Amino acid sequence: MNSYYLSFWNVENLFDIADSPRRSGKLQRTLRGELTGWTLDVLNSKINQLSSIIRQMNGGLGPDILGVCEVENEFVLKLLLDSLDLSNRNYSIAHHDMSDNRGIDVAFIYDRKVFEAEEQFSHYIIKRSATRDLFQVNFKTQSGNRLVLVGNHWPARAGGQLESEPYRIIAGETLAYFHQRIQEVYGKDVAVLAMGDFNDEPFNRSLIKHALSEKIRQKVTKARTPRFMNLMWPFLGQGIGTHYFNNRSNVLDQFLVSKGLLTGNSNFTVIPNSVEIIRLPEMVNNGSYPTPIRFDRGSSPNLNGFSDHYPIGVKIKEK
Repeated sequence: MNSYYLSFWNVENLFDIADSPRRSGKLQRTLRGELTGWTLDVLNSKINQLSSIIRQMNGGLGPDILGVCEVENEFVLKLLLDSLDLSNRNYSIAHHDMSDNRGIDVAFIYDRKVFEAEEQFSHYIIKRSATRDLFQVNFKTQSGNRLVLVGNHWPARAGGQLESEPYRIIAGETLAYFHQRIQEVYGKDVAVLAMGDFNDEPFNRSLIKHALSEKIRQKVTKARTPRFMNLMWPFLGQGIGTHYFNNRSNVLDQFLVSKGLLTGNSNFTVIPNSVEIIRLPEMVNNGSYPTPIRFDRGSSPNLNGFSDHYPIGVKIKEK
């Protein structure tokens, strides 16, 4: 029986350098102000900070699959991949260039000795202004079992939580639609795991009413329509979050798993109590609240920082 460690991290503004030749003129004008001082040396410092954490995941073995968001392009993903430098890994990238206003994407880094990326799809979200797609990659193990991952980075709460909520509702509806389509193609027991920064919490209606995610296992396993179980509910009420705003913890980064990952009929099962919010000591501020230490942007970034989000991890086992 094999076990796999899957993780997700909003790495916060992992941009290519200012005035990059890999950026369109329109995007260059959009980002010019916020990328002042974002040199190759600063970018490499950010990469080194991120990789120092990723290498420690999974007991120092690194993740089998890492989902990321807020990455600008394949160039910065390759820098991150190269910096991981784990002798036991042969990492590759699954990425699609999305149409977000700020040019940030969702992607996966995976060990191709463990998983083969069969197909990938970018599911467009209808919004007044361009935003990130849902990024689906169908993976297969060496045993031939299929694991479908859907990377998410839902529209932010900028402008107000309630004012922006309809956009996350649209994203939730899109995820639920493609969850059903995936089951129609591969069968009701297919293993589907949606991960990402949802910019809402497990109890918000975008996740419950629209993405059809549940707190209770039986509501997923006995449902007639495809539903997810949200694995992050146990963290609520503990004062532990993946993101902090106004000294309040928020569980915005989540794992949602399909019926097939709960029953084992997909040949995969989530390992109980394996979900974690990764908060290594060097990542946490020493103040009253355990907020993440940000790397930030601008002319004076914190070279000892990482991201405004903590990564999350989960283990699954394969029959």
